[in-house]
Amino acid sequence: MRGFAFRKIIFLLLLSNFSFGQNLPLSKDAHVSVLTCGLGNESYSFFGHTAIRVADPANNIDVVYNYGAFDFRTPNFVAKFAKGDLQYFVIAHSYNDFIKEYDYEKRSVYEQKLLIPQEARQKLFDNLNVTLLSDERYYTYKFIDKNCTSMVVDIINKTLNEKVITKKGDTDITYRSILFPYFDGHFYEKLGTSIIFGTKVDQSGTKIFLPFELKNSLEKTTFQNHPLTSKSKTLLSFEKVTPISWWNNVYSYILILGFIILINKRFVDNIYLFILSLMGIFFISMGFYSFHRELALNYNVLLFSPLLLFLIIFSAINNKRWTYKFAVLHLILLIIYTLFIINKAHFFIVLPMIITSGVVLARIAIRNKKRIPIII
Repeated sequence: MRGFAFRKIIFLLLLSNFSFGQNLPLSKDAHVSVLTCGLGNESYSFFGHTAIRVADPANNIDVVYNYGAFDFRTPNFVAKFAKGDLQYFVIAHSYNDFIKEYDYEKRSVYEQKLLIPQEARQKLFDNLNVTLLSDERYYTYKFIDKNCTSMVVDIINKTLNEKVITKKGDTDITYRSILFPYFDGHFYEKLGTSIIFGTKVDQSGTKIFLPFELKNSLEKTTFQNHPLTSKSKTLLSFEKVTPISWWNNVYSYILILGFIILINKRFVDNIYLFILSLMGIFFISMGFYSFHRELALNYNVLLFSPLLLFLIIFSAINNKRWTYKFAVLHLILLIIYTLFIINKAHFFIVLPMIITSGVVLARIAIRNKKRIPIII
């Protein structure tokens, strides 16, 4: 459907006998608007979506420009996405196709018309088409810095020749805190992003990077002494329904960690620490491998320490002295980690894991501590 819509807009432009260097003039009744799409239950739709609509009934134009497209057929797709050099691109849909897709997915859509002069609407339309029909349509996706929302902000600001759209509200809380509510009902996705993200997401969230941040900011933005957009109009309205999962919830998390604490078996402790160490190796590797700055400088490796592998090895060969030393070392790292994240947004979600690790490391230390002989 998207490929057909893309070909359709190219055909429209060519049919009108307008070349790259010429403009397709919009009528005075044309309007340009920002579309904000509601949250979904798939990982790619947790945060919603942003697009730009250009509607001109006089010229039979009703097109949606979407900066959120990517091609699953890209060679080494997963590796490129993980590394942070996957190319996203802008495509165009007919408005009817676009709205039908969100109606099918039962996701709300809101529209805010840009209250800008005719020449600015024309310039934005021209900029969108130049981007669509050139190599400029490709960009390297970045979770915070370059995505479907930030690209919409950039092209509107570029058209207006100034930084009109800026973040309004929530600039004093961190990106991590901003993201947290979007994972409600998806516990392990919330836990996973909490522990794989590093220091960048603990910075103050001064950039617009999420669709509803843009929607809220547009409501408070002025241009040439009047509101930049009209009041938001609801095109589709659905209540977000989060599916109930018997495993993807805090209860299974507590149950698993509670089992590790209560079972008090050496092999269970070692399996738990082995999993933590493998995760730590993965976090460090991704920090060096990936261009995603959100994954760099991940202090969560204090909890998921790769050095736990040495503790397991020394325990396996029954070297009590070094097993004890590494257990104590990791207890110290655990205390430092706890103090460091106590004021972070993800403190309570990782607290059960901190407690479990503390119990496991303490009993390993006790098991391997050299006994002091009692002389009577």
